[in-house]
Amino acid sequence: MKAAYTKYSTVMIFLVLFILLSGCLTVKQNGKSASNSSQLSFLDGVIKKGSKERKIFEGAQSVLSGLRGVDYETERTIGETFAIKGFKRYGLPVQNSELQEYVNLVGTAVARNSLRPTIPYDFVVVDSSLKNAFSCPGGIIFISKGLLDILENEAQLANILAHEVSHVQHKHALKSIRRARFLQGVGEITAATMEGDKGDQFESMLGDLQTVLFDKGLDKGMEYEADKSGMEIAYRTGYDPSGMIEVLQSLKKRRSQSKEKGSWFSTHPPLPERIDRCRSTLSGFSNWQGLAHVRGRFRNSVN
Repeated sequence: MKAAYTKYSTVMIFLVLFILLSGCLTVKQNGKSASNSSQLSFLDGVIKKGSKERKIFEGAQSVLSGLRGVDYETERTIGETFAIKGFKRYGLPVQNSELQEYVNLVGTAVARNSLRPTIPYDFVVVDSSLKNAFSCPGGIIFISKGLLDILENEAQLANILAHEVSHVQHKHALKSIRRARFLQGVGEITAATMEGDKGDQFESMLGDLQTVLFDKGLDKGMEYEADKSGMEIAYRTGYDPSGMIEVLQSLKKRRSQSKEKGSWFSTHPPLPERIDRCRSTLSGFSNWQGLAHVRGRFRNSVN
């Protein structure tokens, strides 16, 4: 009888959990939708506060918060926070105002041809020998001096910056943050049944989002999407989209001499597969061979 009751209770808990997650349960107060806390207030007389079952529902509430949309002001604040961490990780901006202005000129040009052309973008060259570039939520984009030094023309720079703009365009970092928030909710649910060291170990397994963004990188699907969208943006801006393939090929040649941790090689998918996918994307463009490379201005601004 006890086993049957336990099974019934578990089924009911996860049934209500599913209802909460699917958004099917709506509680109204004075004709308006209730807040998260009031939406769960009906549990006070049913499930004891502090119990494992209650913690499960509170974990579900955290999951719901992680799945909500993020407005631009919040997105930018998150981005600025990670930008500060990026400066600590990769180094401060290069002290060359003309170079910074030039990179912002190219970056702004490609950003205007993205799907989010109206938000403010900031492009920063950081003083790091690592060959990498990354974007923070809200439009703050870094490119290392180490990566910039191996480029040969403005089209290559435009493709790299367009790749990072694409991450902002598709809100890839935000999706990763929401995924981490979702896992945090699951962690609260699971940790409700754990005690002591096991609970601490589980929490540590959730990892640090900084590690995802700066060391491991976004998942492969996001990077492939950014490659494709970045080439499309560069093409619409008037730059030769094959510049992206040229950069990847150049990185491939230099891989043996490059540091792995924190570089393009550790934060992006394998280069051969990316090159193949980019070539497939390139085949879909018409008349791309005659588009701009802009070697002179690039050399005068970067060297």
